[in-house]
Amino acid sequence: MTVLIVGGSGFLGAELARQGRSAGLETAATFRSRPGEGTGVSWHRLDLRNPANLHEVLDATSPTAIINASSGGAEWAVTAEGGMRLAQAAAQRGIKLIHVSSDAVFSGLRNGPYDEMCSPDPVTPYGAAKAAAETAVRLLSKGAVVARTSLIIGDGGSEHEHLVHALAAGTRDGALYTDDVRCPIHVSDLATALWELTLSDTAGVFHLAGPDAVTRHELGTLIAQRDGLNPSLLPTGRRADSGIPGGLRVHLDSRATQKYLDTRLRGAREFLRRQNPDR
Repeated sequence: MTVLIVGGSGFLGAELARQGRSAGLETAATFRSRPGEGTGVSWHRLDLRNPANLHEVLDATSPTAIINASSGGAEWAVTAEGGMRLAQAAAQRGIKLIHVSSDAVFSGLRNGPYDEMCSPDPVTPYGAAKAAAETAVRLLSKGAVVARTSLIIGDGGSEHEHLVHALAAGTRDGALYTDDVRCPIHVSDLATALWELTLSDTAGVFHLAGPDAVTRHELGTLIAQRDGLNPSLLPTGRRADSGIPGGLRVHLDSRATQKYLDTRLRGAREFLRRQNPDR
């Protein structure tokens, strides 16, 4: 089988491509501005706003499955309409679609965790775009997987880790919120779980997030401690006071999905544990 990774040059996409390559799977990937690194992956330029370009890529790769790991942010034409366009094309061609979505589809107003049965109620343009794409995927592509995730962390390469280092160094303004709760996941766990879902016969909605619900400041502290930085250098604030829209406590409950998976989704307190105390 051939798997096409849409958004393969991004942080998650690069890890998906790396794992596919390592497993000896026939892997193709797309990029918007420049291709990713590494051999063993065929790269194709793709603009999800362009229907003709999308069909050109599908004709060239003839994928059995597509993992949509693209990130267009709040740009409706990419995140919402591009996701819809991809779902329609996958359905027309009989291609299995794994659509990576976000906890941003939830408002954070629920009194408790969000499980796979909860309906989206977004409060931001990005969340609304992701929710619209989800709806199209589920309506148009009956065998598709919608995989919602949370903050994606790595071993130094994620935007959240870069932010912590910049704040600690005083090279960037901002604050880490003490009232903004998410369930971070390690990029390798997320990619492994997505490959597991891709290679299975399953369909439906899955939650792929870590079991630890932490504030952004708690997450920053864990990153700083792992990397030998002084956590006291990290400025704090409250999102509720910032005027920035978005849910405050968005606790993504992945327990039902975890029972289905062989891949273990680690929590932030585990995967950010400092390995070398003398560092």
